[in-house]
Amino acid sequence: MNTTLTGWPGFLRASLLMSCLSLGLQADATRPPGTAAELERLQGVWKGVALTRRTTDGSWVPSADAITITITGDSFHFHRDTNFWFRTTIVLSPDALPRQLRATIRENAPSQGDNAIGKVVAAIYRIEGGTLTLAARGDGSDETPAGFEEENVTRYELRKSSPAGKDAPSPLRPRIGE
Repeated sequence: MNTTLTGWPGFLRASLLMSCLSLGLQADATRPPGTAAELERLQGVWKGVALTRRTTDGSWVPSADAITITITGDSFHFHRDTNFWFRTTIVLSPDALPRQLRATIRENAPSQGDNAIGKVVAAIYRIEGGTLTLAARGDGSDETPAGFEEENVTRYELRKSSPAGKDAPSPLRPRIGE
C-alpha cells in the first residue's frame, strides 16, 4: 500500500518554525522587559575618564587616566591600564530609575590579586547625547548609588568609539565649532 501525505512537508516546516519561535519566546521571557534593547544600546567600546568629587568645592575633577569599557553581550571589560582592569558579567535592571547594572567580577589584572573575583559592583548609568555616564560607589560597597551627584561615588564619562577606530570627541572637551 502506497500512502502519500501531500501536506506533510509544509506542516513539518510550520511545526518546526512554531517550536523554535516558542522556545525563543520562552527564553526571552526569563529576561525583564526592555533588557535586550537596553543591553543593545550599551554594546561597543566606550572611552573616557573617571571623575571624582573635589572635597573643597564639590566640583568634579577628571583623572589623568584614560578609561576604556568594552561591552559585548553581557560581558563588561573595564580597562584603565595593564595593572588595573576587570572582566565582569553584567545584569541590567533597565526599568529602575536611574537605570542600574550589577557587575560580577570574573577576572582582574594579576597585580590586583584574586580577592575581587566574585565581588559584585553596583552602578547606575545613563546614555544621553552619545555619552555613557556610569556612577559607582568609590568605597567598594555593592550598594547601588541613588544618583549621579551623590557623595562618595566615582563617575565615568565615556563616548562610544567609532567603528573605524577613530574615537568620538571626549565629553569633557568641546568639539571644534561648538
